[in-house]
Amino acid sequence: MAHDEKLADKIREALTGFELTDIEEKKMFRGLCFMVNGKMCICVSGDEMLCRIGPGYKDALELNGVRGMIRAGKALKDFVFVSSEAMKTKKEFDSWINRSVAFNKFAKATKK
Repeated sequence: MAHDEKLADKIREALTGFELTDIEEKKMFRGLCFMVNGKMCICVSGDEMLCRIGPGYKDALELNGVRGMIRAGKALKDFVFVSSEAMKTKKEFDSWINRSVAFNKFAKATKK
C-alpha cells in the first residue's frame, strides 16, 4: 500500500516547527517513517499515521479513529494508528505530532 504523500508533507512541515536536528525518512511498515534521533517517531501508512506515543497509547485507543498496532498477532505497546477521522482539525493533527515528538525523548532505539 502506498503512503499518502500529502500527509507525509504535512508531517514534514510539522516537524520543522521543533528544534530537531536528526530527522531521517525511511521506508518501513508499508509506508514512510520519520525517524527522530535514530528512533521511529511517526509513520505514514496508507492514509493513516502510525504514532509512537508511549504509555498514553492505552487511553488513545478509546478515541474514535484510533487503533492499536498488531504485529505478528501481538499488540505492540506505545504505538497507535490514527485515521483521518481522529485528525480532522489542525489542533487534532498537531496533538498527535506533539505527543509523538514528546515521547521520542524517552523511547528506546531499536537494536540494529
